Amino acid sequence: MAARFAQLGHKVIGFDAYVCSDVLPGSGLSSSAAFEVLMGIIINHIGNCGLTPAEIAMVGQYAENVYFGKPCGLMDQTASAVGNVLTIDFKNPDKPDIQPLSFDFSACGYALCIIDSGADHAGLTDCYAAIPQELKKVCAFFNKEVLREVSESDFYENIAQVRKVCGDRAVLRAVHVFDENKRVAAQTEALKNGDFQEFLRLVNASGKSSWELLQNLIPEGGTDRQEMAFALSLAEHLLNGQGAVRVHGGGFAGTIQAFVPENMLPEFKAGIERVLGADSCHVLTVNPAGGRLLEEC
Repeated sequence: MAARFAQLGHKVIGFDAYVCSDVLPGSGLSSSAAFEVLMGIIINHIGNCGLTPAEIAMVGQYAENVYFGKPCGLMDQTASAVGNVLTIDFKNPDKPDIQPLSFDFSACGYALCIIDSGADHAGLTDCYAAIPQELKKVCAFFNKEVLREVSESDFYENIAQVRKVCGDRAVLRAVHVFDENKRVAAQTEALKNGDFQEFLRLVNASGKSSWELLQNLIPEGGTDRQEMAFALSLAEHLLNGQGAVRVHGGGFAGTIQAFVPENMLPEFKAGIERVLGADSCHVLTVNPAGGRLLEEC
């Protein structure tokens, strides 16, 4: 983080920091993004650099891409830096379009749970990297840089040849992206209209597509250990047709998310922790603000 600030021409001042957190490291709760944003806020403040939360997020992405070697996007860093319920359009990665949504999750009668599957992210960088790599193959077939530039109708008209050139998994992952972009717009409209049941239906549809098409639940060769798939199956069983459940974050390891009716929450949490262990089900709230300086009174 400090190196990127310096590369951008800002003064970096040394500091000592004591950090405490209840964000579980390596659990898929964006712990790396949260830490990057924290460091960015400190450097930005003591160096009087003047970066916006979105710009701090971009510094975090750079640090993770270049110094950690993980080809992550910008979503986790932006959510950590800006906070609240957001829509983020990355058409222009240098200046993402960030729009807050005025929706009160605490008033909808559901709890947001993040469930630790017990799977570790270590050694899975290649699994994450394969997704953008395969999507780039599809883009290259159409001489485009990103999939949003590819016409969906052209994609389906040429799908037989695309499979031959790019492979079936790349095609299925592209199908997920085309459909998911439309689902995101529909989810946004559902929340704007106060239709939380439609939002939940779309969350379930998104999760199903992630498992079947994006294929980001089970690492290649995973047979005996399929923690993410198991956690989803367990959560679906406990919800018994209510709420919604889906993979959280990049998948392959870490956590799933569940929207649980409040009247079912005690039994749901107990059911999860009876199988996955104590403190494996975390009930979260959505922070109305992201990274910020707390001034002493």
